[in-house]
Amino acid sequence: MVGGVSIASRAWWVWGLGALSFSYAFFQRVAPSVMVNDLMREFAVGAAVLGNLSAIYFYAYAGLQMPIGVALDRWGPRRMLTAAAVVAATGSALFATVEGIGLAYVGRLMVGVGCAVGFVGALKLATHWFPANRFAFVSGMTMFVAMLGAIAGQAPLAALVGAVGWRVSMLGAAGFAVVLAVATWLVVRDRPPGQVSANQGDAGQVSLGGSFARVLAGRQNWIIALYGGAMTAPFLAYAGLWGVTHQMRLYDLDRVAAAGSNSLMLVGWAVGAPAGGWISDRLGRRRLPMTAAAALTLLGWLILLYTPGLSLTMDQILLFLIGTVSGAMVICIAAARERAPAAVSGATTGFINMAMVGSGALLQPGIGLLLDLSWDGVMQDGARLYSLAAFDVALVTLPGCAALAIVASLVVPAKRNPSRAVTT
Repeated sequence: MVGGVSIASRAWWVWGLGALSFSYAFFQRVAPSVMVNDLMREFAVGAAVLGNLSAIYFYAYAGLQMPIGVALDRWGPRRMLTAAAVVAATGSALFATVEGIGLAYVGRLMVGVGCAVGFVGALKLATHWFPANRFAFVSGMTMFVAMLGAIAGQAPLAALVGAVGWRVSMLGAAGFAVVLAVATWLVVRDRPPGQVSANQGDAGQVSLGGSFARVLAGRQNWIIALYGGAMTAPFLAYAGLWGVTHQMRLYDLDRVAAAGSNSLMLVGWAVGAPAGGWISDRLGRRRLPMTAAAALTLLGWLILLYTPGLSLTMDQILLFLIGTVSGAMVICIAAARERAPAAVSGATTGFINMAMVGSGALLQPGIGLLLDLSWDGVMQDGARLYSLAAFDVALVTLPGCAALAIVASLVVPAKRNPSRAVTT
């Protein structure tokens, strides 16, 4: 007991604030999807430029994952998560108040930097506060909490943007990050009282370059990273940016209704991540459920994109199911962690997360570029209007990524009974 609170109860509170940081990161990640027309009109840009404005968050986020993993191994989640929330708040406030596209890029870049700690920080807390045989499940629960933020960044944010505008909405997001920073500093502790790491001091004995070298030398890390990136990219590109616009065009929906449909993919991810982690932990297997998730994701995209006359209801069911099976990709984090030396567990998680987020950074503007190349010159209310034929060309990348994930999963080294105690 600590201050009348059991260690088990406190573990959930501590991890919960870390997970909330990741939830905020996902809110910021998908927020541009409900502001596409507003931002194109405000900054007088096309889809490719807007894709980069959204993706610059991912560039910063992805590029920092390995350094942040090393920093977490050395300095702990509490300080890192607190400082990161302050940076994200500053970036969101800047983005909300600038007039030119240049400073808007700077604001989104700062948001990406500040949000970069959330996932790896939450998982670092999980390794300290929970037993190793629950790691995949807790990883999935981290994704579940993250999806709550992502859902908030869809229909609720769309309604808020419609009521008060995107600038005021982003200022509100900045205020939330400030509150999160204060709560994290007051509540979070790096490890339970009295816990001593089995490798205490090891992380400090490994240089930054040495940590990178150890992670990059692992062939299995590259395979798992390829799988994670291929599974995550379609989700981040569609649910995170282009899905709302596609749904509006496909079914003639208004922004709030389209965001509601799009958010079903996020709901599915919220269900699938903890369920996939739980199933994998119960089976004591990683590769089999990873392959199954990738195959079902491919099937879902093929039906969604290439079935003529698909009804809105069936479209929404498929969005939910694709999100559900895609969410099981969280298993790859556990697969990588089980193979990682304890002193570089944070760096390893950071590397895998870098690949997952970096894939979205590439695919978001990539789809935007394909849309621009297929644009027929039609404008609506000062913003480019893309035809369904243009979307058909651009979105062929989604099932392509799922197919790549299947191939990667088949060469992931098999590992049974994941039970190595991790005390980093």
